[in-house]
Amino acid sequence: MNLQRPNANDATRSANRSRNVAPASGICSRCIDGCTGNCEVFRATFRGRELIYPGPFGDITAGSDKEYPVDYSHLNIQGYALGANGLPSGVEGNPDTAIFPAVNTETEYGWDIKVKMKLPAFTGALGSTEIARKNWEHFAIGAAISGVTLVCGENVCGIDPELELDSDGKVTSAPDMDRRIEIYRRYHQGYGEILVQMNVEDTRLGVAEYVNKKHGLETIELKWGQGAKCIGGEIKVDSLERAQELQNRGYIVTPDPSSPVTQAAYKDGALKEFERHSRLGFVDEEGFYAEVERLRKLGFKRITLKTGAYSLRELAMAIKWGANAKIDLLTIDGSSGGTGMSPWRMMEEWGIPSLYLHAAAYDFCQKLTDKGQRVPDIAFAGGFSSEDGVFKALALGSPFVKAICIGRAMMIPGMVGKNIAHWLKEGKLPNTVSQFGSTPEEIFVNYEDVMDIVGAKEMKNIPLGAVGIYSYCEKLRVGLQQLMAGARCFSLPAITRRELMSLTEECARVTGIPYLMEAYREEAMKILG
Repeated sequence: MNLQRPNANDATRSANRSRNVAPASGICSRCIDGCTGNCEVFRATFRGRELIYPGPFGDITAGSDKEYPVDYSHLNIQGYALGANGLPSGVEGNPDTAIFPAVNTETEYGWDIKVKMKLPAFTGALGSTEIARKNWEHFAIGAAISGVTLVCGENVCGIDPELELDSDGKVTSAPDMDRRIEIYRRYHQGYGEILVQMNVEDTRLGVAEYVNKKHGLETIELKWGQGAKCIGGEIKVDSLERAQELQNRGYIVTPDPSSPVTQAAYKDGALKEFERHSRLGFVDEEGFYAEVERLRKLGFKRITLKTGAYSLRELAMAIKWGANAKIDLLTIDGSSGGTGMSPWRMMEEWGIPSLYLHAAAYDFCQKLTDKGQRVPDIAFAGGFSSEDGVFKALALGSPFVKAICIGRAMMIPGMVGKNIAHWLKEGKLPNTVSQFGSTPEEIFVNYEDVMDIVGAKEMKNIPLGAVGIYSYCEKLRVGLQQLMAGARCFSLPAITRRELMSLTEECARVTGIPYLMEAYREEAMKILG
């Protein structure tokens, strides 16, 4: 494990002065009176609670850098010299038919009414963070043309400056939510869907009723939590008036913008930002079933659930109750996930890490299956960014896992593409980009592919961030095809846990995936006679 330094990290824009640091506290071994900084304790001396969060808010996403005893890198993928599983019916495997471009990466999820995706990956919940709001066109169009599902996260209605509520405090107009749904739908290609996520505040505001009545959305997602934090969703705002507005809408806002002391600190210029928090949820079995039934009666065809890196008790609840309620997809998000706004030390030190949580999820699903109960389709989340991670997670959770939820890595291409557009306009392309050309057509290898999808006339309306996300998804798709072909799996249902091996005995104990010196040993011994 790497040395954890709880007193300094680039995420909090802090650093130790000394090369020698106490490993438990992260404090310099020689702390000097007169030091000019810049460790977290130093900055917290005058900025206080601001040091809880990565920053600057709205311009970054942040992900934990803690290394765990076992993670997905401790699994390797098997390759074989014969076989061709998952080819279309009637097609015999041979060197001419079993080629990697023939691999089918399409997947589907849903209890009865299925949603198909071109790729077994979809976006993390892009909710009320500033990163999601200001990059939405790139993210939404990119996901739509790539044929993957887009999750519109929590609190989008609640923070909309133009939100209108009726006398009962229910949403009657939410222009930002309207914008988000309409952008995705405009470029939807028949694969994937846009769905909206709800937390406590969203439920109280009547978000489900609004998006169902106005937009006819077919899927709604209940949220218990995520892998990045064990409290509700958060954002920052930089004006007193905005903080008071959100407080009046029922949100928890800290420091209290109604307090004269807080107002004086803001007027002095010392207090520069406020935090808006969502409430903690409280789940119970009968209440969960009742809410699922209520949402179905509103007209939603599919109900999904996202849960976080809570204890194994909550994991069992999500799987068992989800099975009983026949929900359509359960997303299980392990720590340490990435986010646009979570307490940094919470991201580093809270929750069950992804591999451990996902291994337990497989065990629990298998236990219910052995009893004859069908479990919901499963998605794993928590730190994935490349095709090998997607393959490993699909294999680890096979046959229950249908897709992988990708957070920060799905957002990065949108932001990079957006910035390339800015650099082109300003004539300031960095060498990392200009080495490939000086026009979008030259720079983006999939530019013509996107034009073929949307048409030449429409291409002028496609932001380069969307082209970037399409390019990233193409990289995932082709890379996954290559890994699957090497494992002789030519469609996703053909992937099994036998396609993995553990690199350490500890990983084998955690996951149930055989240690590499034991995997296929029995078959090897039979060959040797």
